[in-house]
Amino acid sequence: MKPFYRSEDLKDLPVANALPDRFPYLRGNSKDSNSWFVRQTIHVTDAAHANAKAIEILSKGVDSIEFELEDVKVSDAFIKNLLQGIYPTAIELNYSVAPGSETSFLKILANYYQESGINKEEIRGSLNYDPIKHILQEGGDPTTFTDVATELIHLSKDFPLFRVICINSDLLNNAGAYIYQELGYALAWGAHYLKLLTEAGLQAEEVVSKFAFRFGVSSNYFMEIAKFRAARLLWSDIVNAYGVNSEGCAKMHIHATTTQYNQTLFDSYVNLLRSQTEAMSATLGGIDSMTVTPFDATYESSNELSERLARNQQLLLKEEAHFDKVVDPAGGSYYVENLTASLAQEAWKLFLDVEDKKGFYENVVNGTIQQAVNEVSNKRHLALAQRKETLLGTNQFPDFKEKSDGRKPTIPHYIRRGDIPILNIQREASDFEKTRCNTELSDHTPKVFMLTIGSLSMRLARAQFSCNFLACAGYEVIDNLGFSTVEEGAKAAIESKADIVVLCSSDEEYATYAIPAFNALKEKAIFIVAGNPPCIDELKAAGINYFIHTRSNILDTLNELNEKLGITK
Repeated sequence: MKPFYRSEDLKDLPVANALPDRFPYLRGNSKDSNSWFVRQTIHVTDAAHANAKAIEILSKGVDSIEFELEDVKVSDAFIKNLLQGIYPTAIELNYSVAPGSETSFLKILANYYQESGINKEEIRGSLNYDPIKHILQEGGDPTTFTDVATELIHLSKDFPLFRVICINSDLLNNAGAYIYQELGYALAWGAHYLKLLTEAGLQAEEVVSKFAFRFGVSSNYFMEIAKFRAARLLWSDIVNAYGVNSEGCAKMHIHATTTQYNQTLFDSYVNLLRSQTEAMSATLGGIDSMTVTPFDATYESSNELSERLARNQQLLLKEEAHFDKVVDPAGGSYYVENLTASLAQEAWKLFLDVEDKKGFYENVVNGTIQQAVNEVSNKRHLALAQRKETLLGTNQFPDFKEKSDGRKPTIPHYIRRGDIPILNIQREASDFEKTRCNTELSDHTPKVFMLTIGSLSMRLARAQFSCNFLACAGYEVIDNLGFSTVEEGAKAAIESKADIVVLCSSDEEYATYAIPAFNALKEKAIFIVAGNPPCIDELKAAGINYFIHTRSNILDTLNELNEKLGITK
């Protein structure tokens, strides 16, 4: 990125001739407003209960519902009870069903709509049919996509606004993929489905009108705005290659879901801040609908409070910030337009690379996609452990006194259905949370004493650094203003019954203070020097083994200390 951007940087970029609601849809799918559907998910176990909840939340600002029906048997009576009193032409209704039951479900749903006398052309919604999603999650290899998808398109032909084929690239986002990866792979994902169905004899326009893309949204604010703009631009290029350029058919229908990858169990209210900026990015990027993940989704099923807050996060953007009023507010921004073009270029390179290697499906079956995303996730976990990435409340500025109070991270469980490699769905904070929970479960909470001495500015700075560093494991930290002598500090540390003592001073003074302090405490507590002083070799020769500084791997250090203290993993 450049330090700043000028009008000259817009030269030769697609925005020069782009208009909202016009091919290639860089500037959005609408010219009248930037409105979107506010979606909430309902996990269905009982039709009457789900119906009551749906009607309740529809009165509270939601205008899009997704019914998760994987765990129930759907019948005509079930659908009738589920949708009683709900008007499909006024809102958007979306469904997710058990793999293999998509066609039977859609027949039941279409029959219900037919008998209800509802105007079919006004029914909005989707059926989340995406077999590749299940390969990435479970390792199975479905071979019936073309037959099932063709039948779904046929069954929904009288419902022009109802989409039946989804590309769930939010799965990649939740697995830690970089933004350009999610975009490039999503394009290849959709192109694979489009290729199969057109080769089976369906018209390209008929096929793409039934597609819905589901993207995740991370906290990279401007990059996410650029992602949605670039996605529409690139998808229009792909479908145009199939001769699809008529009004509306080349539009990419996008549903956005705020990510779970950066959500945390500890200091969980910060999740509200993360998801709010994510929601802002998505709406400014011009999405069609959005689900905001409840702040407590990492450790429990959503409740009335967290669901209300998630709804209101979108309603605030609409009703108070008026994000729904201005079409493509980022249009013409020197920075965002260049970011959009750069991201589109990188995503397109990835798309072409996948196509050159026999396409998306082949790369999923041989594990190439999963390996690439999992490697990125591993890099991001390492960056968090080394504090090259910051997750507030997890690896920086933790709440010293917070306890989990029995909360346990929710771990997605998928039934392994084959030998194909799968995505490693592991939140970025999960390793830190495991370490901190292990500390809580031990019989004794380790106590850390800051032995501050010497230079006032250096001892205070290093004490603050060390408190934040060690509190990430849930240790009790005791800070001090300063001691006049090493003997005084060592005596106070012993009297506090500290398990760990951290010497905080300047690099120059460590040559004087460190070895005497270590000798006074080495039999009574783990001794740590805060910093990486020039005399480190001399200190190591004297038996000092622990040093914490900005280049430390904080997670490895904390796990090593836990092991030394007898706290098992």
